[in-house]
Amino acid sequence: MTDWSLETLLRSLHDDISGRLATARKTFAHSVTKGDASEAVWLELLQKYLPMRYRADRAHVVDSRGTFSDQIDVVVYDRQYSPFIFHFQDQIIIPAESVYAVFEAKQSISTAQVEYAQAKAGSVRKLYRTSLPIPHAGGTYPAKVPGHIIAGILTFESDWSPALGDSLLSALAQGTGDRALDLGCVAAHGTFLCDEQSCYTTEDTDRAATAFLLELIARLQTLATVPMIDIRAYAKWLKV
Repeated sequence: MTDWSLETLLRSLHDDISGRLATARKTFAHSVTKGDASEAVWLELLQKYLPMRYRADRAHVVDSRGTFSDQIDVVVYDRQYSPFIFHFQDQIIIPAESVYAVFEAKQSISTAQVEYAQAKAGSVRKLYRTSLPIPHAGGTYPAKVPGHIIAGILTFESDWSPALGDSLLSALAQGTGDRALDLGCVAAHGTFLCDEQSCYTTEDTDRAATAFLLELIARLQTLATVPMIDIRAYAKWLKV
């Protein structure tokens, strides 16, 4: 027999995230400082709880043709098979092939913030991704088609009433193709999830952050491994 409770553990994880987001919102007066603090809370959650094959950072994404994305608040990317990542001071540049997911982290969700996150998702998904055949002991696997890049938005509060009602679903419906969002969390209220047909919301004030984390991990599992990057495609820029 044991006194451990999985339900309590999962709820406690949410309480920790939600509490720190609330503290950032109440404590810091400067909007940029407040935003940076909230972003750091989400990054720490993913850095701590995602499997070790993944990393999460604020970053720009670049492709082998020299096109850069906008700066993304949270990029989930591969570090097991992707050697090409550039760090300078606090700036991180990640090759497009390495990206699994991108999120914008904001204080509160609104139509404007959903549109902003949709635009950021589009700036990453439009990038070109290389893919090479994969050698193995028995021969060579064909080059993998680059997978879907998950995109979403992470906030503490909502500007709408109800917080996760028709206004949210209407805003999400405006993002199609490369701009579509897949999932997100409004920690004080619940989560939203989307598939190819529609989006739906789940109100869960006690476990929203944990529910988001577990859903993200489940979706990452379905993506398997990123494609084999063509390093020589990037090396061509040494000759420009």
